[in-house]
Amino acid sequence: MEQSAPEAIDPSAVAAAERQTLSPPNDRRMRKLLDVLCDAARLKIVRALRGNELAASDLARVLGRSRSATSQHLRVLREAEVVRPSRNGNVVRYTLAPDINAQILEDIGRAFDRLEPRSA
Repeated sequence: MEQSAPEAIDPSAVAAAERQTLSPPNDRRMRKLLDVLCDAARLKIVRALRGNELAASDLARVLGRSRSATSQHLRVLREAEVVRPSRNGNVVRYTLAPDINAQILEDIGRAFDRLEPRSA
């Protein structure tokens, strides 16, 4: 026996909320992106690539990490289709994937910048 949803208290608010839900493919993409960006080093890489194209060694310098550690983070970002590599001779440079909206990243960054530090 299937249970029906209870009657909405505010049908217009429920309808507005339902219109704002993501399609299943976009929901999966958003969850994948947020999961990948939960790592501080990967978030730094993504922020460094906003409007830039950088080689892995230059990204390692920005992060203050080894090239090997940086390459592991870049692998995760490539697999999640967040960054795109392009090779020119021996140098591989990375850019953000075209569907990674820089404005969204900027908004997220500003939101975190506004967070008040917790007292220890």
